[in-house]
Amino acid sequence: MQHREWVLAAVREHEGALLAYATRFAGTTDRARDAVQETFLRLCKQERERLADRLAPWLFAVCRNLLRDEQRKEHRMSLAPAADLDARPDPVRGPSETAELAETNSRVQRQLARLSDSEQEVIRLRFQNGFSYKEIAEVTGHSVGNVGFLLHNGLKRLRELVVGPSLSGPLSAARPLA
Repeated sequence: MQHREWVLAAVREHEGALLAYATRFAGTTDRARDAVQETFLRLCKQERERLADRLAPWLFAVCRNLLRDEQRKEHRMSLAPAADLDARPDPVRGPSETAELAETNSRVQRQLARLSDSEQEVIRLRFQNGFSYKEIAEVTGHSVGNVGFLLHNGLKRLRELVVGPSLSGPLSAARPLA
């Protein structure tokens, strides 16, 4: 595969997820698109062999750094609403199941917004993008251990916010629901 085809394949594979990620940081779709476009322009200048097994984390890290640099210049930080940007109807579920799932997702997204920016970011990278701890560390600049700590604490707090502290403890499975 030639360099041009490799870059085009990377755009096809990662553009959607990268745009969703960037939109949360940029606050607007236009700024996110600019950052994603600049990220892929920078990819054009990279050697394929150098990024062979770490293309996705590299793309996310470059995009993140571009957005952080822009935010520093503007002296402000704003996150886009935590709406589910990839919501699609599920043909297997019925209308009531789809509505219930949408409500649960909305509740989780609202509570996710109450976590720290770092916790939100590592949770999204892990569960929305499927990144490993090592890849998240590469994107965020945190150590792998700190990624694990942020994930653990963030998920624990999210569970408490969504289901309540009395139902999220270690004995919750043993408690009767009456």
